[in-house]
Amino acid sequence: MGINFLNQKEGFAKINTLGSRKEPFLFIISYDKSRIYAEALKNLDGKIAYSFDCKASVDLEKKVDLKKYPISLEEYKKSFDRVIEEIKRGNTYLLNLTFKSQIETNFTLSEIFALAKAPYKLLIEDSFVCFSPECFIKIESNRISTYPMKGTIDASLPNAKESILNSPKESAEHTMIVDLMRNDLNMVAAGTKVPKFRYIDKIKAGAKELLQVSSQIEAILPENWHQQIGNILDTLTPAGSISGTPKRKTLEIIESVEIAPRGLYTGVFGIYDGKKLQSAVMIRAISKEKNQLYYHSGGGITLDSSLEDEYKELIDKIYLPF
Repeated sequence: MGINFLNQKEGFAKINTLGSRKEPFLFIISYDKSRIYAEALKNLDGKIAYSFDCKASVDLEKKVDLKKYPISLEEYKKSFDRVIEEIKRGNTYLLNLTFKSQIETNFTLSEIFALAKAPYKLLIEDSFVCFSPECFIKIESNRISTYPMKGTIDASLPNAKESILNSPKESAEHTMIVDLMRNDLNMVAAGTKVPKFRYIDKIKAGAKELLQVSSQIEAILPENWHQQIGNILDTLTPAGSISGTPKRKTLEIIESVEIAPRGLYTGVFGIYDGKKLQSAVMIRAISKEKNQLYYHSGGGITLDSSLEDEYKELIDKIYLPF
């Protein structure tokens, strides 16, 4: 990629330094934390663009052409079955299984960034674009909040909202992630609570709409949190919603069952303005490798998961939010 990434130790140390100075900065952290970009906004590389609202910066002027070439069901089943076996052994209870799918589209990465209607967008010139619906953490006035998103359903299905909220599988999966994120926040803050549990967001997914289930979890940080931003991010990443529980063992299993490294996908990026911080999980992402585009997607696997349903969800999440 065309920007200079630091390693894990150097990257989080630089984030701590910038926060200590209360210097506004952008940060990008890969899923495995091996590549970290942290730079003062005043020195920001021109190869990077970002947005923290839902607005498109240009109007759509041509028909959307998106062809999907996902992993085959047979190949997906190999990894799915291995995850189910690990669950039966008690090594994980919930694992977010992801793959990259080759795609073809008549839009460039820059055009996708400009057109996408998503709350959190990131573009790294000609190599990566993300248009994420999922907030990671927000920090304001010593209060840290996280918003894990877990559970997806096609909004056009009959009684879609009631169906997903009343599903024992979806409820159990979401509750496990909320518990994980509460435990994560307890490692960096105090007084953890859940003000909002399992609320619905509607997300534009190409020609269709999806309903996604989220919760809000919050806690209180110490007064010196500005000096510890790198340490906080290091402790909380990778995000629980895109890894699983228990986190440490689940991360080991992910490394063994997924067929390609995630790279920046499911990492986090964000902005610190000198007073507050906002960030997002890099889901809904496209990477460019040797002039080929790959769309990254996946979903949470539990013992009750259906192979066909999970495979369909992986494909349904391949969309352009125009």
